[in-house]
Amino acid sequence: MRFITAALILLWLIAGTTPVLRAEPARGFNPWPMFRGNPQLTGVAESTLPAELKVRWKFTVAEAIVSTAAILDGTVYVGCDDENLYALKLADGAVRWKYTAKGPVQSSPTVIGSTVIFGDDAGVVHALSTSDGTPRWTFAAGSRVVSSVNGSGDRLIVGSYDGFVYCLSLSDGKLLWKTETESKIHGTAAIRDGHVMVAGCDERFHVLQLADGARVRQVSMGSVSGASPALSGTRAFVGTYGNQVRCIDWAKGETVWTFQDAEREFPFFASAAVTADSVIVGGRDKRLRALDIDTGRQRWVFETKGRVDSSPVVVGDRVLAGSNDGNLYAVGLTTGALVWRFEAGAPISASPAVGEGCLVIGTEDGVLYCFGE
Repeated sequence: MRFITAALILLWLIAGTTPVLRAEPARGFNPWPMFRGNPQLTGVAESTLPAELKVRWKFTVAEAIVSTAAILDGTVYVGCDDENLYALKLADGAVRWKYTAKGPVQSSPTVIGSTVIFGDDAGVVHALSTSDGTPRWTFAAGSRVVSSVNGSGDRLIVGSYDGFVYCLSLSDGKLLWKTETESKIHGTAAIRDGHVMVAGCDERFHVLQLADGARVRQVSMGSVSGASPALSGTRAFVGTYGNQVRCIDWAKGETVWTFQDAEREFPFFASAAVTADSVIVGGRDKRLRALDIDTGRQRWVFETKGRVDSSPVVVGDRVLAGSNDGNLYAVGLTTGALVWRFEAGAPISASPAVGEGCLVIGTEDGVLYCFGE
């Protein structure tokens, strides 16, 4: 074996090339390529985090960061209200490159292969090379693009404030189809089993065919929604401005259960995280809740001192979420008890990104934090 290894090294040296080995990520060291972590928008991280989180580095800009970061191959991608998308080294926060868009970037970037895609407040969808930020293509929607891009194969799905759901080609940005709703789309579309699910500001939950955008069914939500649906099987979980969290069977087109706190009438703007038995969601009543996935019954509640627009992320036995009270919280998944808190000193409406052993999150005073060992 020593002889074979030495011979291989000698051949590489003679050839004058360096071998590039791309192994699968180590267990617990998975990436976070998009908002909510995956096309079903479950908000459950596959990467692990150390028991004790420490600030590894900070990156500061002049404007707010409400975009949720993507983490892939040692690089952090994040948008900012200063109209830039930044690519930073995960190791130390150094800038690899930055790209100036046409407006503030509140859309969370999505990385597919060697392309990073995001929208801006001018209504432009941008596709860039991950290596150096070189533009590959742009697509102009009719209004703001705050939602994040989701993808399946060569198809990209994105919603706009012009009320349309767009399907674009990943390779060249060509419009494949578009489907109109009756109001703006703020949340990100979820994808599962050849279907696209969108919670709109027209008070409807839309189920579309991924192939051609044909409307399969609509379900009334009773109110507008700015959240993204989290999918588990044929069920979708989404919060509304009508102070409700709804469980919708998207295959049957019916509401399974509805949660509403009779004593605290506040909207749910954050997107939910969903595990095998719980739905975890933040509300503008300053609370983080866990609901039973089958019944909607409240399992636990954790109180903060500010509204929770930051969408929670589940990491092992912990739930992490920011609050407008300026704190990043970690609570027990089964108990809701506080296990860790970091005082950022500014409101946090961005959501945690957990990938490659790190947690990255931005604040409204323009500081991006990276936590890890």
